[in-house]
Amino acid sequence: MPLLDDYHFRHGPGQARLLADKAYSHPSTRQALRRRKIAHTIPERSDQIAHRKAKGSKGGRPPGFDPSLYKKRNTVERGYGRLKQWRGLATRYDKHARTFLGGVLLAAGLIYLKTH
Repeated sequence: MPLLDDYHFRHGPGQARLLADKAYSHPSTRQALRRRKIAHTIPERSDQIAHRKAKGSKGGRPPGFDPSLYKKRNTVERGYGRLKQWRGLATRYDKHARTFLGGVLLAAGLIYLKTH
């Protein structure tokens, strides 16, 4: 998992927390995060809850989850949503990374000025 390797390299164990949606709730993903000592907050899918409860005491305990911390993830998602409203950014028409970055910075600056 190259993305997790890069995350661990940049932040180190215990310095940051990964917030992810239910799509990343698979036990193998959680196991990989634990193995890399990456703290995470991921809600459990309803089918996984039902499967764990069906096993009874052998199903184990539910993974830790902090709803108030998870709500902060929404701020980032809304920011991406606002950036994606800019057609040129959403479709990535720019051929060069530098031009694309300039567009992202311009859009972010204008969004910031509009909301503050």
